[in-house]
Amino acid sequence: MATTGRVHDRAILDALEAIDPVLFEGSVWRIARAGRPPARGSAANGRWSPGGTVEVLYTSLERAGALAEIGYRLSLEPVWPSRIAHELHELSARAERALRFARVADLAPLGVDVARYASFDYGATQALAAAAHFLEFDGLIAPGARHESHNLVLFMDRDAARSLAVRASEPVDWSAWRSAAGR
Repeated sequence: MATTGRVHDRAILDALEAIDPVLFEGSVWRIARAGRPPARGSAANGRWSPGGTVEVLYTSLERAGALAEIGYRLSLEPVWPSRIAHELHELSARAERALRFARVADLAPLGVDVARYASFDYGATQALAAAAHFLEFDGLIAPGARHESHNLVLFMDRDAARSLAVRASEPVDWSAWRSAAGR
């Protein structure tokens, strides 16, 4: 079993072990900067990144979910970054042992403050992701914070990462997206 050097809360490990893993097989969407490989993960600090210790790939189960996640991040800049080009990629993915959380409320018993789920307070979700990785899940399916869709987050050191294949790619027109979204 791979370890991250992190000490896991035994109650969290027990709770996650009691959840049956699910099979995910289908399309997911991801936005990446133009020229960046769409199936390249990151160990950067994020909601479901285990504290920078494991490379993960964030994807959305819906096209609109991927756009909302990145669009939100870009909207935090003082001036919309108009010179950065992005591409929207549809990927085929397969995860045999995904941990699935159907609703944000399902995270509350695991220590997540659901009222702050959309904030940048990632401690509890990162601890869950680290424990899921420790228990050898391929990744997890969790509600998006910016859209009424779910995200598939894959641990890139698992077999699921090797199943990724690009189905289609297209440039993102952020001006059109902002106009349609009323931003």
